[in-house]
Amino acid sequence: MRSAAVGFQCPTCVSEGARSTRSGRAAYGGQRSTNPALTSYVLIGVNLLVFLLIQVTGGSSSPWLYHLALLPSRGFAVIGGQPQFFDGVATGAWWQPVTSMFTHLEIWHIAFNMLALYVLGPQLEAVMGRVRFLAIYLLSGLSGSAMVYWFSGVNTPTIGASGALFGLMAALLVVAFKAHGQVQQILMWIGLNFLITAVFRSFISWQGHLGGFLGGLALAAAFVYAPREHRSLVQTLASAGLLVVLLAAFAGRTVVLA
Repeated sequence: MRSAAVGFQCPTCVSEGARSTRSGRAAYGGQRSTNPALTSYVLIGVNLLVFLLIQVTGGSSSPWLYHLALLPSRGFAVIGGQPQFFDGVATGAWWQPVTSMFTHLEIWHIAFNMLALYVLGPQLEAVMGRVRFLAIYLLSGLSGSAMVYWFSGVNTPTIGASGALFGLMAALLVVAFKAHGQVQQILMWIGLNFLITAVFRSFISWQGHLGGFLGGLALAAAFVYAPREHRSLVQTLASAGLLVVLLAAFAGRTVVLA
């Protein structure tokens, strides 16, 4: 990665992005963004707003934390000295797989995740286009949420954008592989992040990280390797297909927990 005005530049992404300069299209079919950093800045802003909401309403005792976190089944927390029960996904809080992707409690957690988004986001949007970049980010986050829903403790709340960010790392790996770029360095970076996940698994969600990575890997592969003559159709079907699979996963787990 190289220092740049919008964070850092992946040499492979710069090379791929240059292919879109003359055509007005991104390297893999999307509309070229005039400001590839804008979407990442908006996502960072949303995360910061949610973080501030939680901090000003009680931090670890904020009821918003338990409304927005991914809680598989009903749980409780002590708020203002009183135990309160909160619904989970299986008991009606259907929004949590999405809202948990934008929820952080600790300053180190949001700082680390937003730095990663600041580094990765603009480079991937430059080669994917805004819509495809958002699809990878959001569906990777949902993939992480689905694995958390299935394999985490039913009364354990999970928060953080890490699933989506692992999906971006997977997408960067696919782009580098397709462009015959610096795959070894990216693999070392991804390996280090998974090592950190394994070492600190007592308070880091390996489920969210692994699910996000697999979702991002699958979707990015569909985007990058889609045949040029039917690229938009294949990419749309791949996104819709992954969403259907994830919705089925959420529905199946809900039936088990209900």
